[in-house]
Amino acid sequence: MIIYRTKDYEAMSRTAAAVMAAQVIADPHSLLGLATGSTPIGLYKNLIAGCAAGDLDFSHITTVNLDEYAGLPGTHDQSYRYFMNTNLFDHVNIDKANTNVPNGQAPDPEAECARYEALLRKLGPADIQLLGMGRNGHIGFNEPGDAFIAPTHVVELTDSTIDANARFFASRDEVPKKALTMGVGAIMRAKRVLVVVSGADKAEAVKAAFAGPITPQVPASILQLHPDVVLVGDEAALAGLAEAGC
Repeated sequence: MIIYRTKDYEAMSRTAAAVMAAQVIADPHSLLGLATGSTPIGLYKNLIAGCAAGDLDFSHITTVNLDEYAGLPGTHDQSYRYFMNTNLFDHVNIDKANTNVPNGQAPDPEAECARYEALLRKLGPADIQLLGMGRNGHIGFNEPGDAFIAPTHVVELTDSTIDANARFFASRDEVPKKALTMGVGAIMRAKRVLVVVSGADKAEAVKAAFAGPITPQVPASILQLHPDVVLVGDEAALAGLAEAGC
């Protein structure tokens, strides 16, 4: 695992964007696995700037996203399709037909998960998979549990995840209770995994994931088994790893 320790969120975003940009430049036909949430926003802003400057070309890029809330249409301002459009896709020269997000409004969520899993396998492993990390160690919406779940699946969101996302909704009651998420199988098949973390509230999760035992109670801990992980975090988020001597 490669670890980049940065001073703050802005430096973390620039460093992580450089890793992602290197993949786009090296292979303009790359398959990018993308993530949502507050942490990757700065990374996406840097990619947008690179495209505007003529340094990055997304015209032949294909993307697959980790997850989507169950029940939200792509036009809802808290859906992850909306997030990706407003924070990246609307601002770069990508063909939206080549961008893929689970359909949160599918009448049969289980069938949608099977469709998305088949799509992931058809497109092939992501050249790079971007991940954030929840305070409980979740990746995508793979929540702590009794076992790692490999395929795309429907998940009941934990109270801690609902609490963390409540700030984006008018009230906690409006936060969806279920989501469709890429399983750890597709994440682990990615050729490279890029993890971005920021803030002191992620320090314990990062320490548990990368300096603790591999356990489904800390879903991100499975990344210890991946051959090519790049972890980019600010000093606060990586403080626990520093304490562990990593």
